[in-house]
Amino acid sequence: MTTEHSFQKYINLADARLGAKVISVSDDWFAAADRMLQPEPAIWKEGVFDDNGKWMDGWESRRKRFEGYDHAIVKLGVCGVIKGVEIDTSYFTGNYPPSASLEACYCEQGDPDENTVWSEVLGAVDLQGDSQHYHSIDNDNAWSHLRFNIYPDGGVARLRVHGIPYRDWSAQDTSEVLDFASSLNGGRALACSDEHFGQMRNILNPGRGINMGDGWETARRRTPGFDWVIVALGHGADIESILVDTHHFKGNYPDSCSIQGAFVKGGTDDQIEAQSLFWQELLPSQKLEMHQEHHFSEQLKAIGPITHVRLNIFPDGGVSRLRLFGKIAANQ
Repeated sequence: MTTEHSFQKYINLADARLGAKVISVSDDWFAAADRMLQPEPAIWKEGVFDDNGKWMDGWESRRKRFEGYDHAIVKLGVCGVIKGVEIDTSYFTGNYPPSASLEACYCEQGDPDENTVWSEVLGAVDLQGDSQHYHSIDNDNAWSHLRFNIYPDGGVARLRVHGIPYRDWSAQDTSEVLDFASSLNGGRALACSDEHFGQMRNILNPGRGINMGDGWETARRRTPGFDWVIVALGHGADIESILVDTHHFKGNYPDSCSIQGAFVKGGTDDQIEAQSLFWQELLPSQKLEMHQEHHFSEQLKAIGPITHVRLNIFPDGGVSRLRLFGKIAANQ
C-alpha cells in the first residue's frame, strides 16, 4: 500500500508537461536525463536494448572511473517554493546511486551559468534500489532551477518536485481574469471523499485531460450520499464563471454537480473538511453530460470573494478538469 505524503498534494514543478526540462547533464550515456521528468510511472521493458545498452526508463549515467559525481540541471516547468521531493529508483537494482542531493537557484531571466550561486535544499540522502524516497523540504524561497546530484553515478527513474508556484499577487492586474483553481496559479486539491481510480489533484492540471487516468474518478457508490473534492484557490477571488469538464468520461461521468464556496480565514488544511459542510452554494445543482465541457456563469450565485470551493458530484464518477475564472479579490 502506497503512503501519501502531505507534500504530494502540491503540483510537481518538475513535470515535463509543464515545460520542465534538463538543460545540462554531466553524463546520460545509458538513458536520457529528460526521461526522469515524465509524469507517468516508470516502466520496465524486458529484453529491450539500444546501442548503448539496456533500455531504462529514467536517467542513467556510465560507471564512473574517476573522481567526482554526476549531476543534471533541471529548469522547472514553473518557478515555485519546494515542499517536498520524490526520488524514484524503480527498476534500477544493481545500477542505482547510493546517495543523492539537491541544490537550487532562482534566475529571473535565462538559465544559470558559472557565476550562479546554488543553495542546498536537500543534503545528501541514502538511496536504495527499486524504491521510492520521500523527503520534505523546509524552505520558503522560490526557485527556478535545480541541480540534482547523484553520488557517484547510476540511474534514477523519476524525480518529482512538489511545491507551490510562485506568483507576485501584489502586482496582479485587478482587471485580469484568471483561473484561480489552476495548479499553475497555486490551486490545490486538499481533500476528497474518494479517489479510487484517479487522483483529485489531476482536475487542476493545465490543458485538457489526456485520458481517464488524467482526471479524478471515484469508485462506484454502493451507499447513500455523493462524492466531493475540496480545492483551495491560489488567491482569494471573485469568481465569474466555472468550467466542469468530463472529457474522456463517457459511461462513468457524474449525473450532476454543484459547488459550494467560502472565504476561509485561519485554520489548517486538515480542518477544512468539517468547515465545508456549511459553505454557501456558489453553483446550484447542474446536469452533466459525458465527454464535454460545461460552462456556467449566469447560474452562479453572488456570494462574494472566496478562497475555497467544494465540488460535489452526484452520485459518483469522473471529472477531468475544474476551472474557476474570476478576478483577484481586492482588500484581502
